Amino acid sequence: MNQKVFSAVALITAAGLLMVFASPSFRQGERSVAGRTPPDFPFTLDGKPTSLAEQRGKVVVVNFWATWCPPCVDEMPALNRLHQILLPEGGLVVGVSVDENSAAYENFLQQYQIRFPNYREPTRQLSADYGSVMYPETYIIGRDGRMARKIIGPQEWDKPPMLEYLRGLLAQQR
Repeated sequence: MNQKVFSAVALITAAGLLMVFASPSFRQGERSVAGRTPPDFPFTLDGKPTSLAEQRGKVVVVNFWATWCPPCVDEMPALNRLHQILLPEGGLVVGVSVDENSAAYENFLQQYQIRFPNYREPTRQLSADYGSVMYPETYIIGRDGRMARKIIGPQEWDKPPMLEYLRGLLAQQR
């Protein structure tokens, strides 16, 4: 009898944890960084040099990734699609690669036809400044230029729950 009760409690606990981790609010990340000013960095947008700070007024999805990270590779097509969705609405995706090998990085961008701006930062100092300890990790920057959320792990970036969240940020006044 005790074994059946223990098994039932374990099953209910596991189901509860699964529901928590699968819920959209969890996938939309932690708010521990909310309100912080993100570290600035340079990148190229439409062939012109710019920086994160110059994107104030837009919603920016900053994704830290690497070519050797399977979950990072898996989410790249969704990030490409998300970038195309956000551009006309006042947002963009910016990738920050921690790859040390510049040839592997450049080949990856070409092979996977990455269309959103990317910046290679092999020292990993920028990711450390943000507080990233694993990849992929993503920071959502609101129109006010401040962090809204940190999202750990790969996401389905172009699916309704995430799009609703990002469109909510896009609808906020600057």
